[in-house]
Amino acid sequence: MTHSAGTHPTACLALADGTIFYGRGFGAEGSTEAELCFNTAMTGYQEIMTDPSYAGQIVTFTFPHVGNVGVTPEDDEAMDPVASGMVVKWDPTEPSNWRAAEPLSDWLAKRGRIAIGGVDTRRLTRAIRQQGAPHVALEHNPDGVFDIEALVARARAFPGLVGRDLARDVSCTQSYAWNEKRWAWPEGYAPQTEARFKVVALDYGAKRNILRCLASAGCEVTVMPATSTAEDVLAQNPDGIFLSNGPGDPAATGEYAVPMIRELLDETDLPVFGICLGHQMLARALGAHTVKMNHGHHGANHPVRDNETGKVEITSMNHGFTVDSQTLPEGVIETHVSLFDGSNCGIRVADRPVFSVQYHPEASPGPQDSYYLFERFAAAMAERA
Repeated sequence: MTHSAGTHPTACLALADGTIFYGRGFGAEGSTEAELCFNTAMTGYQEIMTDPSYAGQIVTFTFPHVGNVGVTPEDDEAMDPVASGMVVKWDPTEPSNWRAAEPLSDWLAKRGRIAIGGVDTRRLTRAIRQQGAPHVALEHNPDGVFDIEALVARARAFPGLVGRDLARDVSCTQSYAWNEKRWAWPEGYAPQTEARFKVVALDYGAKRNILRCLASAGCEVTVMPATSTAEDVLAQNPDGIFLSNGPGDPAATGEYAVPMIRELLDETDLPVFGICLGHQMLARALGAHTVKMNHGHHGANHPVRDNETGKVEITSMNHGFTVDSQTLPEGVIETHVSLFDGSNCGIRVADRPVFSVQYHPEASPGPQDSYYLFERFAAAMAERA
């Protein structure tokens, strides 16, 4: 069956259950398939679209004003957008911000990313919460002609994220040095010139602002590919090891990453710090399990309780898998939990400088309540020195 939309809808979002949303396309023309998730952040759409953790996903934004500040190269978290597409309530307006280098729509079009506006994102978000993150197909066709049956079939054929190692796809292919610190007025991104610690950051899809936070905490950072061996890592003579965020199923990436992490834990006493996918794989290396969530956590307003201090932090999150806290072995302490659903948000190894969190302390976008974790990592390296 085909649908001729005349001069009105120029984009179509088809869910695997046959639900169809029409809207106005912007960005690139064409079609794509992915898992659909929703993000509740009120700002930072560019950072979200370029976060490598969104590989294999289309993002629907619950906040309707998307595109109003344009885009700037300074805010990219990766070289190009990694999310497959975006779904928004209102069509993007002309940018109104002194930092804007170009409009969102032009930026998406140049980088081959499809978007749809004019969608009832509240209805879509409720469906995701109730039924789980659906597989979808998104098409932008200015002619407004859509083969609905074919789009639904493509949505149903999407393989999903369970069992898929996507970290290998977004990781760097060779090692490189990083010395850029966090943005600060008026100089912007200043270089780290007085590093105290050498850190190897294993790149499973690392955001640039994580690397900047490490540099700002006094680290000389060497970023290494996801498939690096323990021998590769230790050849750098690091003071600490960082496990980055990233996309896909931690069990799949863990097939090669977990044995390497175990080897580092068994053979060294180096401080280890993990974020998001790095947190999940550290947990697996310690003996815990991970599971797929119904619709995941994606946003910049997630409350997390530090079990050891009682303090509540407002955090940024982006994950569709979680550590099953019931499987944490003896000697591994659950340090943080989500106040939304009680899911695990942090662990540490008793009597060792090895810890990780599920959320994103580097933010971008989001609150900076949790930056202290980078300082904690630096303090662990200083204590060992």
